[in-house]
Amino acid sequence: MPKHKQFISFNRYLISLLCVGIISGGSVYIIQKEIRLVEKNQAAQSVDERDELKKVHALYDEINNYYVGDVKKEELVEGAVKGMTDALDDPYSSYLNNEEATNLTNSLSGSFEGIGAVVTMKNKQPTIAETPIKDSPAEKAGLKAEDILLKVDGKETTGKTLDEVVSKIRGEKGSKVTLTILRGEETFDVTLTRDTIPQSTVKSTIDKENKTVGSIQITSFGEKTASELKEHIQSLRKKGATSFIIDLRNNTGGLLDQVEEMSSMFLKDGKTIVQFSDKEGNQSKTVAGKELDDGFKVKEPVAVLVNEYSASASEIFAAALNESADVPLIGTKTFGKGTVQTVRGLDEKSELKLTVMKWLTPTGKWIHEKGIEPTIKATYPDYAFLNPISREKTLKRGDSSEVVENVNQLLAALGYNTKGQAFDEQTETAVREFQAGHKLSVTGEIDDGTATALEKALFTLIDENDNAYNSALEQLKK
Repeated sequence: MPKHKQFISFNRYLISLLCVGIISGGSVYIIQKEIRLVEKNQAAQSVDERDELKKVHALYDEINNYYVGDVKKEELVEGAVKGMTDALDDPYSSYLNNEEATNLTNSLSGSFEGIGAVVTMKNKQPTIAETPIKDSPAEKAGLKAEDILLKVDGKETTGKTLDEVVSKIRGEKGSKVTLTILRGEETFDVTLTRDTIPQSTVKSTIDKENKTVGSIQITSFGEKTASELKEHIQSLRKKGATSFIIDLRNNTGGLLDQVEEMSSMFLKDGKTIVQFSDKEGNQSKTVAGKELDDGFKVKEPVAVLVNEYSASASEIFAAALNESADVPLIGTKTFGKGTVQTVRGLDEKSELKLTVMKWLTPTGKWIHEKGIEPTIKATYPDYAFLNPISREKTLKRGDSSEVVENVNQLLAALGYNTKGQAFDEQTETAVREFQAGHKLSVTGEIDDGTATALEKALFTLIDENDNAYNSALEQLKK
C-alpha cells in the first residue's frame, strides 16, 4: 500500500470475487505470516477475561466435562472460530484452516497441479465460479462458469463441504477425475486428466489483421502481474503496437497493490485511481504517480474489455481508466464487488480473510452489487453459450433429446442446415460432411473424437466473432 494511507494498519490487501475452493488457478491471495492474536498489544488481556466470550468458554467447558462421546478439543475450537466468521454473513470474510490457508499460499506459486478451475458453494451446491484457465484441462473439457458439480468420481456432492469436494477433485498430474455436471437441465459426465497449471497472469499478441494493435489479456492480479504487464507492453511496442486492447473479461480480481501500480501506468500523475472508506468512515485515496509506476507510462490509445465476471481489482482498473483517463469500456456490465479483504495469520496453521474496507471509483461511486456499465455494450453471439457435447454415449441417427438439440444448434452455427431435437438425416449428413472435412472417420455418428473436433471448430468461430473485441478495434481506429 502507498505510504500515505496511514490510517490502515494492514500492509497489503487482496481483492477477490468469492470465498472459493481453489482447484487450481483463480483468485490470487497474499498471505501475511505475522500471527495477529499473539501480538504484544493483545497479550495484556487474555481471552478468558473478555465478558462477551464467557458464554463461549462456558459451552466449551460444559462439552468437555459432560459430553458422553469423544471430544476433539481442536475441532471444537475450529468450529467456534469458523462460526464467528460465518455469523458475519459476508461471503468474502472467512476463517481458513490449515489446508485452506495452504491452498491460498500455493496459489501464489508459479504453477501447481490441478484441472484449472475454481469452485465455490452456490445455493449449497459446488459450482464452477468462473471461466476455467485457458488451455487447462477444465477449459479443454468445455467446463463453464455456473456448472454445478453433482458427483466426483461417481460419488454425490450433496451434503459435502466445499473442502471435501475440492479435495476429491485435486490430484497429481496425469491422474484422472470424472465430474458429473449439471448445466441448465442437462446432466453429463466429463473425464479430465489433471495437469500442471501455469500461473502466468498476462498474455499478449499482435492482432492478426491490425498489426499496430497489441492485445493483452490479464487473467488475475497476482504478485508479479504489474511487472508482467510492463514486459508485455514493451514487447508489443517493439513488434509495432501503437495502441492496446486490455482484456479483463473473466478476471475475478487479485492484489490491490498490483492493480494500483498497473492503473497508474495509464493515468497522468495526480489522477485518482481509487478511493477507500474504512469502518470508522475515514476516507483516503490512491493517485497515480512515480512512487507507484516508477515513471513507466502508457500514452498510446487504449480500450478495455469487461464482462459479468470482471470483478474487484478488475473493476478498480476499469473504473480508474474510464473515469480518470476517459478510456472506453466495452462488453457487458461487470460483477459488482466493492469491498477489500486482507488475510492475516491467527496462528501457525490458520488465517483470517476479513473484509476491512469499501472501495469507491475515482468519482466516488460504490459499485458493490451494482457493477459498472460499459461505455459500449457488446457480447459474444448466442452460439458462444452452447453446452459442451455430452460424452455419455455415441450420438447417432434416431436419437432425440436436448443433447441432440444442442448438437444441431452447434452444427447450425458452423453453417450446416440442422435444427430441432432429432438426430435425423440432415444431422447425419452434416456430421459426415464435417468428419470428411476434418480428416475424421466418416461414420455420421458423434463419438468423443468428433465431439472434440466440433467443439474446437466452434471455439475458433467464437474467437473470430468476438463482438466486444471487434468493437474495441473500431474504437482504436477512430
